Order: sequence, then structure tokens, then C-alpha cells
Amino acid sequence: MLGPLRLQCGIVVDDAELSWRFSRSSGPGGQGVNTTDSRVELSWDVAGSPALDEARRARALAHLEGRLRHGVLTVTASEHRAQRRNREAALARLTALVDEALRPPAAPRRPARPSRASRTRRVTAERQRRDVKSLRRRPSGSSGD
Repeated sequence: MLGPLRLQCGIVVDDAELSWRFSRSSGPGGQGVNTTDSRVELSWDVAGSPALDEARRARALAHLEGRLRHGVLTVTASEHRAQRRNREAALARLTALVDEALRPPAAPRRPARPSRASRTRRVTAERQRRDVKSLRRRPSGSSGD
């Protein structure tokens, strides 16, 4: 086996919690494509995993709800010809998904206020532009013959 699933947040998911399935893959493989089970499905029961505490489980379930089927997250890999490389790819894909799901939400953005100097520059530029445009107008006392 490839070992337990180690997440960036320090959680380690035991090998016994991961469920592997292998099947024949379409795609590259030459003559061996019809004889070797190189396609890999890796499943992990997020809802029932003892590796997660309740807060992380709730965050993961909320973030992955579109990908879960009865609380189980499944990823597949069939892009490589060798089963071992597909297993590594599936494990990396599952790790990335769960790490993304468990990452705490970003702090809300607070809009910045313009500084006093930038407000002064803006008002000065508006005044200059207004003066330039006023010089383009026809003088008020002359007739337009």
C-alpha cells in the first residue's frame, strides 16, 4: 500500500478507512489495456471517519456536498498506464480535495478607504480639468457673428 492519507492540517487518515477499487481503463496501454486493471477508484467515508472532529467534518461535508454520495468521497484516476501511478494520482487528488475542504474560510474583505492625500489629488485634478474645460467655452459677453 501507499500508506495513510496525510493532510496538510495535521490529520492522518488510516489506511483501513480508504477503499480501493480497480478496473480496466480506457486509454493508453497498448496490448495490456485489455488485461490489466489500471483504473483506480479511491473512496473515503468523510461522514463516518474517526480522523475528523465534528467541526472539521461539518466543514468538509459542506464544502464537498456536490461530490459526496451518502457521505463518501470518491476520486478516480486512469490517466497513467501503470496501476501504481494511478494509485498515487488518486491519493494526491483526494488529498488536495480534502485539504481544500478543510482549509478555514478566508477573512472577509474590508474595503479600504482612500487616504487624505489621494482625496486631495483627486479634487485638485477635478478642479484643473474644470478650469481647462471652462477656457474652451465661448466668452459670455461677445456675440457669435
